[in-house]
Parts: sequence; C-alpha cells; structure tokens
Amino acid sequence: MDQENVSATLTVAASPAEVFAVLTDPTAHSAIDGTGWVQEPVDRAPLTEAGQIFRMAMSHPDHPDGEYRVANKVEVLDPPRAIGWLTGEEKEDGRLEFGGWVWRYGLVPHGPSETEVTLTYDWSAVPQFIREYLEFPPFGPEHLPDSLHHLAELAAPASRP
Repeated sequence: MDQENVSATLTVAASPAEVFAVLTDPTAHSAIDGTGWVQEPVDRAPLTEAGQIFRMAMSHPDHPDGEYRVANKVEVLDPPRAIGWLTGEEKEDGRLEFGGWVWRYGLVPHGPSETEVTLTYDWSAVPQFIREYLEFPPFGPEHLPDSLHHLAELAAPASRP
C-alpha cells in the first residue's frame, strides 16, 4: 500500500471549544473509539500540553496478552484547532517506546456552533520491524467515521450536564 495514512471528516453540531474539551478528556476516549479496544484511562488528567504522557488500558483479542496498556505522547496541542498523539508502550524499566503511528484531530469552525473535524491515523513513521508483525491500519474502513460520530454525540451541548 502506497498510502500510509487514512482520514475521515465530519461536521459536528458543537463549537470547536466543545469538541476540543471532549478530545482532551482521556475518560472520553473509550466512548469515542467505540471498538471496545480502548478501555479506561490509567491517567485521567486532561490533556494540557505537548509532551504530556497519558496511558490507556486496552483490550484486543489478537494481542498476545489480551489486556495491555499503551502510553500516548501528546505531539500536537493547539486549542481549539488540533490535537494529536503518538501511541507506544512503557517498558518494565519505565522507558517509553513509540511505534510511529499518530492519531490526529483537526478542527475547523463552521460558525459558532458547528465544527468540521478531521481524524487522521498516520503510520508513515512505523519502522519496518514493526510492520513485519502488525498490519496497518489495524482497523476496517468504518472505524474513523464511526469514531467521529461518537465524538459528535459526546460533544453535542445537549449530551452534557
């Protein structure tokens, strides 16, 4: 495959600030994902700066351990326009290693209460030794649009208390 990223775009009935608030809340990531792979956040603090690490509990039937953790490093944090992170793992000695794939959300305002959100999954920096045992992307074509619809539901002003 020549293409090393996939994207989906959806216009959400919420302001960029409302959408961004959901994206910076690790406790919302499981609901945004919707596959059942992303479980509970290990680190529950809101995402506030580039370089911040946040860990998530994960579950996947094809993973050797079934249940595992990922460590994510915030690479882009430009409120309320963009947020993105690298995904990797924390080794037993506390060292962090990232696999080279990035999740990124770009937000473009469309008036005061609508936002065009583009979700991109980019694996162009994944080294060959990882590509030998992981398939990219690791999800079907419906995953990104489904995630954006979940985000839209969470960000809608009527869905929040």
